[in-house]
Amino acid sequence: MQQHPSSPCLCGQRHAAGQQGCSRPRPELGKITSFHIQCATASDPLPEKEESIGADYSWQIGGMDCPGCARKIENAVGQLQGVTQARVLFATEKLVVSADKDVQQQVEQAVARAGFTLRSATQPAAKSAGFWRENGMLLLLGGLLLASWLLQTIDPQAGKVAFIVTTLAGCWPVARTALRLMRSGTPFAIETLMTVAALGALFIGATAEAAMVLLLFMLGERLEAFAAGRARRGVTALMALKPEQALRIRNEVRETVAVSALRPGDLIEVAAGGRLPADASLVTSFASFDESALTGESMPVERQAGEAVAAGSLSVDSLVRLKVTSKPGQSAIDRILHLIEEADANRAPVERFLDRFSRIYTPLVMAVALLVATVPPLFFAGDWPSWIYKGLTLLLIGCPCALVISTPAAITSGLAAAARHGVLIKGGAALESLNGVRTLAFDKTGTLTEGKPRIESIQAFAALSEAELLTKAAAVEQGSSHPLARAIVRLAEQRQLVIPAATAQRAVAGSGIEATVSGHKLLICAPAGLRLTAEQLKIVAELESAGNTAVIIVQDAMPIGLIAMRDTLRADAVAALSELHALNIETIMLTGDNPRAAAAIANELAISYRAGLLPADKVAAIHELNQRRAVAMVGDGINDAPAMKAATVGIAMGGGSDVALETADAALTHNRLAGLATMIRLARATHANIRQNIALALGLKGVFLVTTLLGITGLWLAVLADSGATALVTANALRLLSKR
Repeated sequence: MQQHPSSPCLCGQRHAAGQQGCSRPRPELGKITSFHIQCATASDPLPEKEESIGADYSWQIGGMDCPGCARKIENAVGQLQGVTQARVLFATEKLVVSADKDVQQQVEQAVARAGFTLRSATQPAAKSAGFWRENGMLLLLGGLLLASWLLQTIDPQAGKVAFIVTTLAGCWPVARTALRLMRSGTPFAIETLMTVAALGALFIGATAEAAMVLLLFMLGERLEAFAAGRARRGVTALMALKPEQALRIRNEVRETVAVSALRPGDLIEVAAGGRLPADASLVTSFASFDESALTGESMPVERQAGEAVAAGSLSVDSLVRLKVTSKPGQSAIDRILHLIEEADANRAPVERFLDRFSRIYTPLVMAVALLVATVPPLFFAGDWPSWIYKGLTLLLIGCPCALVISTPAAITSGLAAAARHGVLIKGGAALESLNGVRTLAFDKTGTLTEGKPRIESIQAFAALSEAELLTKAAAVEQGSSHPLARAIVRLAEQRQLVIPAATAQRAVAGSGIEATVSGHKLLICAPAGLRLTAEQLKIVAELESAGNTAVIIVQDAMPIGLIAMRDTLRADAVAALSELHALNIETIMLTGDNPRAAAAIANELAISYRAGLLPADKVAAIHELNQRRAVAMVGDGINDAPAMKAATVGIAMGGGSDVALETADAALTHNRLAGLATMIRLARATHANIRQNIALALGLKGVFLVTTLLGITGLWLAVLADSGATALVTANALRLLSKR
């Protein structure tokens, strides 16, 4: 993992001390693809293998419901002899193990003992267990609890027996998991506390309470599993960008092979409409590629022989040959997946604190409950049943369910509320970091603008009318999939012009497109490199100063006119920025466009700007801003990834790009800038909600702890203290779902 020595903070950023979201090293972005993307130091080499995934063995994990499961697996595997590091990447359900000897069999056995399954990365994923299998035990326990309660109203003794049966049925899977975890190195898991509390309640005759505690516990587990599964679903869209098979050519013989069998230097062939299975260099003399899945840019990119093309890119209109340049597992998509895995490891700082606290809290509660149950009878002639009752009451009061769920419940509700407003926030760390953001930096193209060009001006240099010039341009561009070409042809059709047929139509690599129309050779290209008169250059400069892109129409080597196009502002851009300013958020535009075009856009938006920036320059600008205030970077894809990762929070415009949604900390899935203010408001509301929940959970436990020791409250109120606190913090968190 690359770290720049000039960054004073351990997270790899230059920012003010105490800034939100700075609790662990943040993954730096070296080179994700072989083109365009660089870190702040342009000379940094492309790492052969990321340090964090430089493991000897890896597996896919089955049966994980929550991040807590990941920590249980790490504990089980980390204790094995020969294992130097064990890490679970929850986002992609992967176990990575570094070892100084072959430990595959031991790892698989240890994970099985902990209650999970492993499979090779090359094996197909197991099918979903289905609704009834996943929720059957919870529904059965709920049905038994209801039946026991109804039976108790008719026959109290029979009802008590029914509650015992219900408790034993619910306790069996929880106790089995607790035993597995004890053997694998996690003796004080929540399952252990639940088992002891339920069996102890049965021992003193509190059967209904025992069954209810187990039901609430299972319900919480299923809700957590649902939230975790929902968070992981987006990763599969990224994985789908890379095909499973490739067409390899050896001695002009084509063979279909698995993508994992490709090696650098292999010659592959990709049909029109097909995606590249690996990073490669183009062998075909010239081709166009749709890289929008990776970059978010709608315009196809023209590549010449020898140029690099990233995995996941789409061949637009022709069969192409390429030479593989990436090793298995190290393509552009694989690197992005690695970034996702790193980002998902960053839980909210408050959540991390509560996790550490609960590791001490659970055994401490059990120890205190044991002392309360045994010390008075042993040393002060206390009544055994009475003090055992108080000990179990303390155990139930001390159940950390409400405390543990206080943060995830608020975060899950905040994330769900954001999603309903077209905002995807990836994880608690990003949500909490957003609360501290005071500056938003924007990319221009595709972020503040639509990314769809519109013709602003048509000017003839020769004795031609505007309609004649547009007709010639449309004839050359007809049939092209390029957005600029489509804009020209669309305008000609709207004006009902008769577009003549073109022959010998071809794209000129790095220049433009040419064709023969009505016996004349026409070329449409950029002004650079053409011999234009002083007057013509003045016209081009004026148009570019207004934020336009100019293309020249050349007939028989003579410029005959130009067409100026402009990428329009998003309809909600002005209103969205005004709303952010009302929230005391500073805004700035960082763009690679020329200063004249940037100034035109910035004036319309009343926003400050920096123009002519390369990706490394954007990173430097973000570092500079971070020194003053927490910064979020808003971009439209992988080209903005270095700046997004350098910022406190990276936010991507959705725009239909699944990759853009997954590479950032947050994304506007509806592609509307208005979601930024929603994002900030929800982050602030969630921040307040978490603190309210922690106060409720600890406050109720503190009150009932004192009253239990004084003999004022008993087991029923202990159950109500636990389930009531859980219900209160959950209900408080659910208020976020209705926040507008």
